[in-house]
Amino acid sequence: MVLLLAAPSPADPAAATGMIRMGRRVGSIGLDEALRNRAGFPSGDTRASLAAMRFPLLLAVFACLAAPLPAAACSPVPGYAVPTNMELTAEAELILLATVTGGTPMDAAGAPDTMRVDIRPIAALKGNLADAPKTLPIALATGRFATLSNPYELQHAHPLAYIGGCVRYMVPLGSRLLFFLDRHDGEWGPAGGPFSRWAEDVPGDDAPWLTAVRFYLEVMALPEAERAAALTDRRDALRARRDDPVAQLLADDLDAQLAGPNKPLREALPPAPDGD
Repeated sequence: MVLLLAAPSPADPAAATGMIRMGRRVGSIGLDEALRNRAGFPSGDTRASLAAMRFPLLLAVFACLAAPLPAAACSPVPGYAVPTNMELTAEAELILLATVTGGTPMDAAGAPDTMRVDIRPIAALKGNLADAPKTLPIALATGRFATLSNPYELQHAHPLAYIGGCVRYMVPLGSRLLFFLDRHDGEWGPAGGPFSRWAEDVPGDDAPWLTAVRFYLEVMALPEAERAAALTDRRDALRARRDDPVAQLLADDLDAQLAGPNKPLREALPPAPDGD
């Protein structure tokens, strides 16, 4: 998907650069002339404006939102809906299990191109492990931001996704994460969009998030007509394990997938009048 993030305040020129190119799904996200102007893009055809965007802009928005971290926030365009976990799994080009081995601490990143974490790929749940990156354009978390994902949270993204740039862009040294990635102008970066679970810590091979994603990959390999039944059967089997709280968490997440796409965070803008 291509997503543009509108500035939280037109008076904040740094935040007004907050446009992130993420993923491959366009969906129904619209962008009117005023919103393009607020974001600092020239008027004209939306697709042409988006085509002019380059992957380093992803680094720039992360950098401008990082200090002070809570001071700026993105604002997803009208019509944007957070992808469900199954949508995220289906749309990502590469789903990579990896360990963070080094990189640049957030408070030492003096320029966008210095934001980096080094990773050691462990396994590709989707895609080719040989294509896996060794670095990603995010930073090492330090201090109070060096927190791990709740291993029993399956619905919401890491708390750092809800401050600053609306995606998690700091991870602790030594953490083991499941990354959902897409190529952006030939380089790997986050898939999914704001508030998606694109980078979550998984402490072990039996982590509920790993279990859920592996099953969603199995479901996506089935003919489309068989997927709802597969989800329902697994949900019912998990519900039967009433004394297993993890099974109930997984069943809850399956219910969320069966309910269909999430509702947009904000209503879509009306179409422009003919001739405009």
